[in-house]
This record gives sequence, C-alpha cells and structure tokens, in this order.
Amino acid sequence: MTSIRHNADMENTDRVLDAARAAVLAVGVRRTTLTDVARRAGLSRMTIYRHWPDVRTLVADLMTREWVRVADRFATGDPVTSAVAVVGALRGHPLWRKIVEVDPELLLPYLLDRRGASHEAMLALVEAAIVRGQEEGTVRPGDPARLSRAVLLTAQSFLLSGPTMLDPAGPETPADPAGLDDPASPVPPVGLDDLDAELATLLERYLRP
Repeated sequence: MTSIRHNADMENTDRVLDAARAAVLAVGVRRTTLTDVARRAGLSRMTIYRHWPDVRTLVADLMTREWVRVADRFATGDPVTSAVAVVGALRGHPLWRKIVEVDPELLLPYLLDRRGASHEAMLALVEAAIVRGQEEGTVRPGDPARLSRAVLLTAQSFLLSGPTMLDPAGPETPADPAGLDDPASPVPPVGLDDLDAELATLLERYLRP
C-alpha cells in the first residue's frame, strides 16, 4: 500500500479519508468515485485529484490508516497476545469486512507481489515487541527482522484464510465421518475462538525461549 500523503498544503487528509471510508462502506470500492468522496468531504474535486489521482490510490491510503490504527492499539503488548488481538480486531473491522466481501481483489497485490505501507508499519511494531521481549527474556534469541516476518505471515494467514477452516453452524460434526471409529461420537465444531487459540499456541512455541 502506498504511504499516506501528508502534504504540507493538504490539511484535510483525515477529512478526505473519513469521506472515503464512508463511501466504501456504503457502496464498495468499485462504485466509489472521487467526485463522491469530494462531496462527502465538502471539498472540491480538484482538491482531491491533486493528491489522489484515482480511487485505488485513495483507498490504499485509507487501508493503511485503518490497519495501522488497529495495530497501534496493541503496539506495547507481548508479541503473541498482540498478534492474536490484532487478527481479531481486523477480522471484525467494518472496512476490512466490506473489502473482503465486495472487493477482495484489492488485497491480492499485497499478498502475492509486494509489501505495502501497512505491512511495513506492522513489521516495525512486531519487531519492536520482539526486541523488547528478547531484552526481557520472554522471546528467544534470533534476528528480530526474520522473526517479525514469520509472525506477520502466520497472523496474516489466520486472518485471511481462517474463515475457510470454520465448521458450518448447526449440529455437531461427527468425530469420524468415515466410520472408522464411533460415528456417533460428536466433536464440537471449530470456531474462530478455537483458531485464535491455535494461533496463540503456534506463536508461543515459535517465540518463547
């Protein structure tokens, strides 16, 4: 994602990003226009165009602001608990949910091709938490840059693909659908809380001394 444009002559950055957020939540990214954002922000269209040439550029800055705000809330915590908390907070974030449900293709470049500004900001936060943990003896020795990348990749996979691993709501799933054991023995369905617990276990075993 591109870095947010805090130009010296652009005092309305948050105003514009707030308007873009409202527009995307209302109609999705593909139906959002810079004209609509300008109207919502109470600014001229040219003011918007001077700093954001198209909607995707504006939305990239919006995503960076929103995701980093979430990560900042947990920036001073333990890296394991912070990573799990960020995953949960992003999963429930209205903008994240809207983009995943309506415009998921926007996320693909940042999953397959390159890191964005929000990735860089989150890596810096995770790395700082790992360094603190190493100094306190709660995180194992190792290159903090490598460790932070592994933590972010793991958390990202749980955030993006976690919903595909959930069991459907309803009756409990048979423990052994193939009938190799006792097909009448039920097991509880796997939910998001279960996946979050497994994420915490993975990170604990990866990071602890």
